[in-house]
Amino acid sequence: MKHVLAVLALCTGLAGCATRWVVDSDVRSFSSLGAVPAGATYRFERLPSQQAGEAQQQQLEAMAGAALERVGLRRDDASPQYTAQIAARVTAELSPWADPWYYHGAWGPGYYRMRPWGYGAGGWYGRGWHGGGWYGSAFPPANPWYAREVSIVLRELPSNRVVYETHARNDGPYTASGAVLPVMFQAALQGFPNPPVGERRVDIEIPTAKN
Repeated sequence: MKHVLAVLALCTGLAGCATRWVVDSDVRSFSSLGAVPAGATYRFERLPSQQAGEAQQQQLEAMAGAALERVGLRRDDASPQYTAQIAARVTAELSPWADPWYYHGAWGPGYYRMRPWGYGAGGWYGRGWHGGGWYGSAFPPANPWYAREVSIVLRELPSNRVVYETHARNDGPYTASGAVLPVMFQAALQGFPNPPVGERRVDIEIPTAKN
């Protein structure tokens, strides 16, 4: 399995150490848009399950909204040309680098998978991701692994026809979903409104401070 989240430290002499944090996402997009009018507007469309967690949904919409703005879409709840339905999901799993014989449970050795949290049709699960991530897990802290997914579906108004659908996947040992998910939304919109055909890998660097 590939390392999906890479942290590379590049140090030069005694001048300090600059850190590059690269988020690599597997992206697949589908589009029937030829072009998007300049200044095109949208509003977020929430599923019934997403309306229960107002604070969490607002955080997610802020992440996706920044990515939508980067590709030229402006949020306008009063006069939208499109609706945007977004979703995110994080699942804590057994690390692929862990010793499989260490883990024994109801499904036998080598099996472990936690219930996910996220937004979408399944609603909001778990205890959130800000701070330390998962708590009380069944695997040792030395072997965490997190699988992440985000999606965006754009519908044209007033027909409500789906004109753009995109998904991004990422996995790795880091708990910093608050930093990773916004970049995944950005990766999911790479190539908008005419993305490449088929699955592709999109690498985006998160700037970090110089030590």
